[in-house]
Amino acid sequence: MIKNVIFDLGNVLISFNPIEYLRKKVNNEEKVQEIFKEIFLSKEWGMLDKGVITEEEAINNICSRSNGNDKLIRLAMNNWYEMLTPIEGMIENLKKLKDKGYKIYYLSNFHMLAFEDVTNKNEFFKFFDGGVVSFKEKLLKPEKDIYNKLIERYKIDPKESVFIDDTETNIAAAKKLGFQTIHFKDDIDIEKIC
Repeated sequence: MIKNVIFDLGNVLISFNPIEYLRKKVNNEEKVQEIFKEIFLSKEWGMLDKGVITEEEAINNICSRSNGNDKLIRLAMNNWYEMLTPIEGMIENLKKLKDKGYKIYYLSNFHMLAFEDVTNKNEFFKFFDGGVVSFKEKLLKPEKDIYNKLIERYKIDPKESVFIDDTETNIAAAKKLGFQTIHFKDDIDIEKIC
């Protein structure tokens, strides 16, 4: 019997679409693609998720490697959190599950400043019974240890839990630990959970 529902945040509860965001900032598709690669596919992006570098250090490192895009990189990184907006249908599902008595948790790879921003802006965080976020733990999904932090901290039995994530490798890691899983694509029928 399912007692716990664990949500990833990015692209499950909170929209994260860097290409769309960059197109609003930069009026050149070739530059959009360059800047996307330089920022969002950089080693620093993962280091931010892991909490081992500051945003300022990351920006400086990315700019130092860039071939002339440093002004656009700084423009893109200035208030990039504005792209992190709630996915309303999923927020409704979260509330319904909470109302039905499920324990609700998050397990997410997230940067420190971005996490502070979304938790301050979004009321739905009050529905969570707890959660684990990568930058605090210095761990990333799909590393087994980050799932174990959630299990141990909240005394969760994976067999009584559903884990929802948009990334297949994260789903596969959760399955290995005994979680039931849902690979999120664009919406969830909560009747499948409860």
